[in-house]
Amino acid sequence: MADDVAVDVDEHGRPEPPFGGTEAETLIGFLEYLRATFAWKTGGLDAAGFSVTVPPSDMTLGGMVKHLAYVEDWWFGCFLLGAEPSPPWDTVDWNADGDWDWHSAADDTPEQVLALWQASVDRSREAVAKALTQGDMSQLAPRVHRTGRAPSLRWIVTHMIEEYARHCGHADLLRQAVDGSVGE
Repeated sequence: MADDVAVDVDEHGRPEPPFGGTEAETLIGFLEYLRATFAWKTGGLDAAGFSVTVPPSDMTLGGMVKHLAYVEDWWFGCFLLGAEPSPPWDTVDWNADGDWDWHSAADDTPEQVLALWQASVDRSREAVAKALTQGDMSQLAPRVHRTGRAPSLRWIVTHMIEEYARHCGHADLLRQAVDGSVGE
């Protein structure tokens, strides 16, 4: 970030998006804030906490963590970098279970899915940093979407902000069902 853009961290360890940043700094700042919110909502839970549902939904925090690990790798790895899916996504029969990322988390420990998610986030950060050395937010991904068009880095980051915002709301409800914790 630019030297004149201060980053404040709130009481939950979330970096506040910059008020005076560039387009990239602002968008990435909001994405990082939502990633940190998600980490806060999913932190410190055991396997039982990661498997709680709020009927009629079968959504769990464990499934959500694994799903977001997949989404990070898909958009930043496969689209932005043009890479092929990496483990564990490369061996999944998505036709047999289109929600494998959600369902298979029941077989993993919280530590496993959180490590998978954190590694995906780390790779995504590296992909964005690399892309920004080669162009701005308008650069197009090398992979073409099913619509026949390639998304821009701006679109990918904005989509990820939307993805995290939606799932942070879900995580807030699930976390409250687990242990009564509430907050933003």
